[in-house]
Amino acid sequence: MDLALDTLKQPIASACNPTALLRLSTVEALTGLKRSTIYAKVKAGTFPAPIKQGARCTRWRAGAVTHWLESIQ
Repeated sequence: MDLALDTLKQPIASACNPTALLRLSTVEALTGLKRSTIYAKVKAGTFPAPIKQGARCTRWRAGAVTHWLESIQ
């Protein structure tokens, strides 16, 4: 299932603030990667690790994701 940008619960513009905490769906939209690939890359140490904010709340720093995107180009 492709994620339409207009159905995100968090605006893509949030990534412009390096201290913003991004939802998984926003990270997927920014990177083009799916959940399983993101977590596999985190485990391999090739993608920024998420921040656990609770038992069911995981976020990524926008600055870390942006830096990762710039590093792969």
